[in-house]
Amino acid sequence: MSHQVPLIPDNAPFTLEQRGWLNGFLAGLYSTAPTNQAAEVPPSLKIAVFYASQSGTAEGLARKVVKDLKAKGHIASLISLEGYTPAALIAERYAIFIASTYGEGDAPDAVRPFFEQLCLEHFPCYENLSYSVLALGDSSYEHFCKFGIDLDTRLAALGGVRIANRIDCDVDLDEPFAQWKQALYAGLDDMASARPVHTAPPASIASASKVEEPIAVTHTRENPYLAPLVDKRPLTHDVSSKLTLHLAFNISGSDVTYDAGDACGVIPQNDPGLVEEILHALNFNGTVPIQLPKSGATKLYDALLNHLQITRLTRKMIEAYATIGKQSAQCHMLTSLLVPEQQGFLEKYTYDRGLIDLIHDYPHILHDPADLVAMLPRLSPRLYSISSSPYAHTGEIHTTVAVVRYRSHNRERGGVCSTLFADRTATGEALPVYIQPNKRFRLPADAAAPIIMIGPGTGIAPFRAFLHQRRALGHTGRNWLFFGERSAATDFLYRDELLAMQADGHLTRLDLAFSRDQEHKIYVQDRMLEQAATFYQWLEEGASLYVCGDASRMAKDVDATLHAIVEQQSGLSADAASEYVNALKDQHRYHRDVY
Repeated sequence: MSHQVPLIPDNAPFTLEQRGWLNGFLAGLYSTAPTNQAAEVPPSLKIAVFYASQSGTAEGLARKVVKDLKAKGHIASLISLEGYTPAALIAERYAIFIASTYGEGDAPDAVRPFFEQLCLEHFPCYENLSYSVLALGDSSYEHFCKFGIDLDTRLAALGGVRIANRIDCDVDLDEPFAQWKQALYAGLDDMASARPVHTAPPASIASASKVEEPIAVTHTRENPYLAPLVDKRPLTHDVSSKLTLHLAFNISGSDVTYDAGDACGVIPQNDPGLVEEILHALNFNGTVPIQLPKSGATKLYDALLNHLQITRLTRKMIEAYATIGKQSAQCHMLTSLLVPEQQGFLEKYTYDRGLIDLIHDYPHILHDPADLVAMLPRLSPRLYSISSSPYAHTGEIHTTVAVVRYRSHNRERGGVCSTLFADRTATGEALPVYIQPNKRFRLPADAAAPIIMIGPGTGIAPFRAFLHQRRALGHTGRNWLFFGERSAATDFLYRDELLAMQADGHLTRLDLAFSRDQEHKIYVQDRMLEQAATFYQWLEEGASLYVCGDASRMAKDVDATLHAIVEQQSGLSADAASEYVNALKDQHRYHRDVY
């Protein structure tokens, strides 16, 4: 006896792809089930995939996990922890967290309220919650993956049960991400198979349509766009103690798009001279073929030049090197640094040293190029805040880059990417770039809303973009900029542009803090205090506040000053002033892009 297979109507609220999937699902359902019997479907789990993201990396990984879970037949939802409450988590049975650590071990700005509530002593238990955490971080920072670690620890303390153990990912995260997914999916499979086969409820079909689809991005870290460098000029004067460059890349004719507030990712290249020195010190031939994960076969020279990180030492590199040289007496001292009690001495040794120092300090350890390749992390992209507007600088991306140069341990050193710009890339040559969106650092939707921008040094970059974009789009809102550097004579970045905008009224207020132009150093937070009454008045009138620059000192000082101004000018208590600042965040009026 044949059975009539129902079809999803063309006018149903589904995309073409979703309608096709549902029709296929129903066809399979009715081909095996009698008319009067409910269809049995494989066990599936309803899983919430949460992300805590500052720059978008965690969100991108979370989208991949949701896609995988859907393919496995689970009902998966993608949820940002921004604005989410711990109370809502009680309703979840299975939860996955992908959490970035930001600044000095903190949660991303927008996620702090969630974590602060989660840490309240009276918070109820999650004894019915099964969860797993993937922690993202950068091992060059002291508090590596701290937020992910704290989140995992807190959920366990509240009674949650781990589906898979937490994995902490460095900037080269492909391999640990894959390991974590394998353990996670195996754990979920075990949990699903332990549940009885069940009849598919109508709600499962409706729920599937609510999952957000991944956003297609043409040019990514894995597929960057080769953009010619069309302008390179110093923004500082020759007598300055530093060099800051203005760079412009040509993207006309490409499908690369961005908005003011986004970052430009650059795939860097190591210094060829340093690569040659390493090969010489090891007596390795650069033409030796080697295998790289994901990249495949290449020559050793190319691997060291374009794919592997050689300028910074990490604990994992030291561990691998010491293991290779464990039979060598000279490596005993290196091995002794790896015990927990010697962490301080290990950090002192790795600080400002690179692979070449390790090779010179402990020679004759490496004899196989494969061992060298295996111990080195992947060379990670560099992100620079974009200092242009697509509406004002059509077909171009501008960045503002401080060139890093210093002497350490009797060797001249420099930033991998900044010296690539300064010393090894001429105008007309192309570099691989891509866009890293920053949805949480956007201009107000209200064109008449005032904005306050605080960006010392290269933190000026996104605010130059904001100012040009507001002018190009005809925004009428007032603009106030706090900028600081060492000296007005040598380090006043974009001086002529800013003064011209101030003169014609587009830049309503410009407060400058040049720290070394007087005996007592003055910083942007000092200028904020000097203008406390007006600053608070702007906030009361609906101004959005933006901060860009150094996370470890400047951003903390600015935040403390903001609290002090609110407390001083409003007459509120310290706690009430903190609530005021938190309200600015909740209203998306306090944005930070700090690093």
